[in-house]
Amino acid sequence: MDRRGMLTTLGMTVGTLSITQGEASIHQPQSAQGRAFRYCLNTSTIRGQKLGIEKEIDVAGKAGYDAIEPWFDGLHAHVESGGSLKDLKRRIEDHGMTVESAIGFAPWIVNDDAKRKAGLEQAKKEMDMLAQIGGIRMAAPPAGAPGDDPIELQAAAERYRRLLEIGESIGVIPQIEMWGGHPIIGRISTAVSIAIESGHPKACFLGDVYHTYKGGCPFDGLKLLGPLAMRVFHFNDYPADPPRETINDSHRVYPGDGIAPLDTILQDFVEVGACPVLSLEVFNRSYWAQDAALVASTGLAKMKAAVRKSLC
Repeated sequence: MDRRGMLTTLGMTVGTLSITQGEASIHQPQSAQGRAFRYCLNTSTIRGQKLGIEKEIDVAGKAGYDAIEPWFDGLHAHVESGGSLKDLKRRIEDHGMTVESAIGFAPWIVNDDAKRKAGLEQAKKEMDMLAQIGGIRMAAPPAGAPGDDPIELQAAAERYRRLLEIGESIGVIPQIEMWGGHPIIGRISTAVSIAIESGHPKACFLGDVYHTYKGGCPFDGLKLLGPLAMRVFHFNDYPADPPRETINDSHRVYPGDGIAPLDTILQDFVEVGACPVLSLEVFNRSYWAQDAALVASTGLAKMKAAVRKSLC
């Protein structure tokens, strides 16, 4: 490839993961103080209270969240008990919320052909469920992929593209997600490389404070991701102890209650013109033992305080 061809190709690739600030304003609102982040509740945060999706929606709405990020197991349980997805959509809208993302674990990336086929079918069914409640994105983590069965980058990219194509036909965008330290997709660079190599214009990355730390990834790398590259960002914090090598999901804490460089992360988003929806995702057992409404309202207040502090 000659130099001109290479630059053209590079420009097209970067174009899939970037957008001008003017165009970004169509998707994300502005405020007099700068970019206005939107706040979302990932239902993992109150998962331990076992409320059911209807009450989880009510808790999020009454706390004042802009959006909710449900888990598919909650949607499945609702339908299996005779509940209506149409009614869930109305409930979410009545609270003035949107469904910015959803969490599922379909094994779309695995090497085993039969398992992958079943995983894609599972993902398709869950995307359809999500679309029925107004959802527009879902997580696409390396679920089901064992560490002793390596997956080539190009193979992963082709499988992600297939997932994107299924999602495009339904109106739901799968977001490639890294799990910090995972042997298949354990770093931001791997996840973003898969997104780029997929060659699909709607490819994007689902970021996370905790997973960035757990994966040993430099937070400065997030500055390379523009508004199209990352539409949702799991917002949380982590303590100094236990150390990174042994820390796990249950150690996540409210934003501002740990040592994560939240100021830098948020300032970098603004600098590159990005404004992902901030979704509170923690799995803290001590929070699960508390009243769900208190946890949700405390989490929202902590997120807003972190944003105010970083943008002052």
